[in-house]
Order: sequence, then C-alpha cells, then structure tokens
Amino acid sequence: MLDATQLGELIRGHFTSSAFRLETLASYDVGSDGGDVARYLRGESAPDPSRKDAWLARLRREAAEGKQRQRVHVWRGPLSPYLRYEAEWGYLPNVMAGEDVRVLDLAERSRPDDLVDHDFWLLDDQMVVRMHYDERGCFVGAEVLADADLPRYRAARDAAISAAEPFVSYWQRHPEYHRANRAA
Repeated sequence: MLDATQLGELIRGHFTSSAFRLETLASYDVGSDGGDVARYLRGESAPDPSRKDAWLARLRREAAEGKQRQRVHVWRGPLSPYLRYEAEWGYLPNVMAGEDVRVLDLAERSRPDDLVDHDFWLLDDQMVVRMHYDERGCFVGAEVLADADLPRYRAARDAAISAAEPFVSYWQRHPEYHRANRAA
C-alpha cells in the first residue's frame, strides 16, 4: 500500500500524457486542503493562496506541456457543504487552469453499468491505482493494480466521461449551490 508521498511520486513519474481520476466519495478528509474547507465553511472569500496558487500553476504548466488531466466526481445532489466547497474552491479554479473536470450527478442521470464504485487513478492509460479511504473519507493508502485490471478501469473511465457533464455547465445549471446565493 502506498502512502500519500509515495502516491505523489508515482503519479509524477508515470503521468507523461494523461491522468484520469474518478472520485466517488461525498467528502474527503485530507490534510492537503490546507484548512481551506474550514475557511470556506466560515465564509472566507478564497482558498489559501500559498497552497492553491502552486497547484494552479502546476495545472497550467501541465496543460502547456500537452498533458491531459481529467476528473469525474460521481455524487448525488443536493450537495453537502463539503461538495459545494470542492466545487467552488476546487473545481472552478482547476478548470480555469486547464483540468477537465466533470460531474456525474446520480440524482439526474443513471449510473453507467461499467462504472466502478471506488476511487482510482488511470495514468497514461497504462497504470491503475486504486485509492482506499476509511469511513470518514481519510486517505488510507493506494495500490497499483495488475495489468489484467486495465480493461475494466479503461471501461470505467470511458463510461464516467461519457455519462458525466462538464463541470462548468453543471455549475451554471445549479446556482442554488453557489455560496453567494445560499447566503442571500
């Protein structure tokens, strides 16, 4: 099982052209948010720039290098405060920096048959890394799966991308989730 540092090294070493991420949890309790979830819930105006700006620079650099980073988050509306945070302070700036983020809202669309029920990475279409979390959404570890699992995860990726909606259009259709509208 890989820890967070080892996972980061693995991704950096094997992401040369494409990285796909499937997210399936309603919330994640990870230290990498730098306290931004709490800041969002307190009504602060923006994520911690010392953390977020470095990430956005990385996304812009990857896009300029021709690397494709895609993500599909499978969730069911209405959105929790955590998912609203992830949408506004995570996905909106990430999309503007070059990440292809999509949403599969199971309250609006049916679940594709080929979709798996857990988080994973598919790197360069050649390596599958299954993510493991505990019941609170804390990262437990990641495991590199066998090459024999590739067809299943490629099909899951394709099904997720095909069924999901680009994040920006989803977000525009759902102003009721925007923090500014919820406070009004």
